[in-house]
Formats: sequence, C-alpha cells, structure tokens
Amino acid sequence: MALQLLTSFLPLLLLLCFTNLTMAAYSILSFGAKPDGWMDSAPALLAAWGKACGDNKPATLVVPKGYFLVSRALFQGPCKNNIRLLIHGTIVGDSAYSAASEWITFKYVEGLSLYSATFDARGQSLWSCKAAKRSCPTGSTALTISQSKNVTLSGVTVKNSENFQIAIMFSQGVRVEGATVTAPVDSPNTDGIHVHMSSLVSITNSTIRTGDDCISLGTGVTNISVQDIRCGPGHGISIGSLGGSPGDTIVQNVTVSSVILTGTQNGLRIKTWANPYDGFVSGIIFRHAIMNNVQNPIIIDQNYCPGNANCPNQSSGIKISGVQFDDVKGSSATAVAVKLDCSRSNPCSGIEFTSINLSYNGNKRRMAESFCRNVEGSSSGLVNPPSCL
Repeated sequence: MALQLLTSFLPLLLLLCFTNLTMAAYSILSFGAKPDGWMDSAPALLAAWGKACGDNKPATLVVPKGYFLVSRALFQGPCKNNIRLLIHGTIVGDSAYSAASEWITFKYVEGLSLYSATFDARGQSLWSCKAAKRSCPTGSTALTISQSKNVTLSGVTVKNSENFQIAIMFSQGVRVEGATVTAPVDSPNTDGIHVHMSSLVSITNSTIRTGDDCISLGTGVTNISVQDIRCGPGHGISIGSLGGSPGDTIVQNVTVSSVILTGTQNGLRIKTWANPYDGFVSGIIFRHAIMNNVQNPIIIDQNYCPGNANCPNQSSGIKISGVQFDDVKGSSATAVAVKLDCSRSNPCSGIEFTSINLSYNGNKRRMAESFCRNVEGSSSGLVNPPSCL
C-alpha cells in the first residue's frame, strides 16, 4: 500500500523538484509591454530586468513574438544571479534620432546569455541627415556590452544602427556566435562589431554586411579570436585605427582565421594614425582567408591621415611586430594586392608571409603587385604576388 502511494505521488514529487531547479521566468507582457511597435516598451523591459536581476536564483527574461518599440534601455547590474534573455520578437528603435550615444546597453553584468534576439535600430533618418551634411549627432551604437564579464550573444541579429552595430567595451570573456549584422553599404560609421579595451573575446560563425569595418579592434584588446566570418560589403577586418590621440596603445594576441571577404574595401588591415603617440601591436595571426574582388586584400597602413589634418609629415609612434599572414588567397580589385606601408620612425618587424596567392582581378595583362616601405620580415612557400619582404 505504501509503495502504491509513493508510486502515485512520484510524478508530482518530480515536478515539484524540477520546478525548484528551473529558472524563474519573467515575460515583459506581464509588465505592460505591447507587441504593437508603437508603445514604448522600455519601462516594461527594464521592470522585468529588475525582477530577474534581483532574483536569488537564475532567471529567464522573455520577449515573445511581435514588434516592441524601445526608445532606449540600460540594463545594469550587478545581478544576484545569471540571467538568460530570450528575445523571440523584434526590438525596434525610434525612427527619429537623438543625441544618445547608446541604444541598448548591458553594463556591469556577469553571466548573461542573450539568445535569438533581433534588434532593428532604424537609423535611416540619421544617415539621411549626415548625407545632407546637416548638423547631426554622432549616432547611437545599437547594442553595447560594457564593463561586463562572461557574456554570450548567440544567434543575435542587429541591423540598421545609427553608428556602430555592436560594441564590446571594457569587458572580459565575451562570446559572439552565429551573429547576423547588416546595414546598407553607404551607411556611415556602421562598424559591425567593435572591440575596445577588452580581453578574452571570441567572434565566430557570423555574417556581417555593413557600411564600415565588419570587425574593428581598437586599443587595449588582448587575446581575441575571430573565426568563420563572412564579411562584405564593408571595409573588411581591421585592427585600428590606432594612435589618433595621446595614451599608450596596446593590441596583442589576436587570431583571425577562416574568413571570407567579398567586395570589401579592405581585407586584413592594420591601421595607425601618422601621429607620434606611443604603443605597440604584436602577436597577430591572419590565417585561412579568402578574398573575392577585395580592393586591398592585405594592408598595413601607418600613415593614416584623412584630409591631411593635424598629422601631415608626422610618423606613427606605434610599433608593429610579429604579424603572420598564412594561407591568404583569392582576387584583388586593385593591382597592389599587398601593401605594407609602415612607420619611418618605428619600422614594422617580424612580418611573415606563408602561402599567399592573390591575383589581380582587373587588367588581365597586369600581374598583382606588392608594395613595402619601412618593413622587415620573411616569406616562405608560394607567395604571389612576389614578396617584397
């Protein structure tokens, strides 16, 4: 009899145990959000975040299907637990621009996982303002991870940001996987993913089509992995620009591998201003890259000085060393497929080429060329165009 009672209550006992172990779930609909794309859901979204962040056990914040207008949102920690944010619908920005520098921001959070989200910043009105050369604000970054640790962005779509699409700043242990980032080719300053003053960041299996760099790495980045990226249109994958203002610049231990660039302005690039400010770039590996009609497949430019303002006749103080280009192949849209234009006061050193095969996609009678200035290094295996190292 006792065994029969235990057997009959066993499913209920298991359910109670499972319920205690599962995450608490908070839907923004319970806090007044409306999936109509018109009412501002920022207050509801932040109220739900406050509940999830204050829960003593891991929590899930849910945004169901539909269009949710969010004027601006700052999700701030620290939280008492790890939070999983499931966004099945689309978060849309206000079509009118403002002076805000960020739209959706996660700050001081740890252990955040963001899944399946779609963010449409609707930056078209600001782009039009800039195109008309009116007095316009710089624009907002669509999605910012700031001063945070152990953050995962999985399957996230970000599009039409006014300025940078995704920014990772002053953070450690951030993973971006399966992202889709898009903006028109003529949209200004819409870098796909920008990393600044951060370490242990990985960006994998992502597609980026935008009006500026697909991925840009700024100063203070260390231990960065970029892998399996499809880039284009855009300005390519860039380290820099660096040295535009005083202060030590440090970029080290960066690996970029298994990338495909199509119709981009640049391929694999390191760019520094022609300013005397100190810094160094070292321990960089570019490996397994395919170029499809890319204007500058391999480029190091240490004489960046747009408009010849504030830096003519100066020399970059940033030392570039220990850079490997391995297995880079495909086609160049310009005759100079490899350009290494380094600082006259701090020449590049330890530049290594292995298995490079780039052809010129223009005049069939003209071969692809290399250009080197103030650079020391070596090459091995097939290197086409012939190395000038």
